[in-house]
Amino acid sequence: MNPLDLFYMGGPLFMSIITIWGVGMLIFSIQKGMHLFVQKKVTKSGVGLILLFGSLAVVTGLLGQAIGLMMAFSAIQVAGDVSPALLAGGLRVSLIAPVYGLIIFVLSLIIWGVLKEVYQRKLEANE
Repeated sequence: MNPLDLFYMGGPLFMSIITIWGVGMLIFSIQKGMHLFVQKKVTKSGVGLILLFGSLAVVTGLLGQAIGLMMAFSAIQVAGDVSPALLAGGLRVSLIAPVYGLIIFVLSLIIWGVLKEVYQRKLEANE
């Protein structure tokens, strides 16, 4: 399946917001990496923002799923009888945004862990 199709299936509003959180996480990661590796500045400030943006991606994905499911269940209530295959397809689509948010969170967790370890080692080397 095309990633752009998944983006639209997951809901462009919430998928866009999750993407913004992911881009913010990458910007802060690159900035922090530049401070540690290029400018040789050993400051811990800003590392927590990487996890914050990753966490916001997960929460935004879950919020998108909850709102989508509420709308879907309202439509099912109005329609009455719905086939299990249609319901399963809707549930699959509802998981796209949370999974996308979790991927960004896991990426932010890895980057945060690496930068935190590098920070600790540089701090110990300066002592």
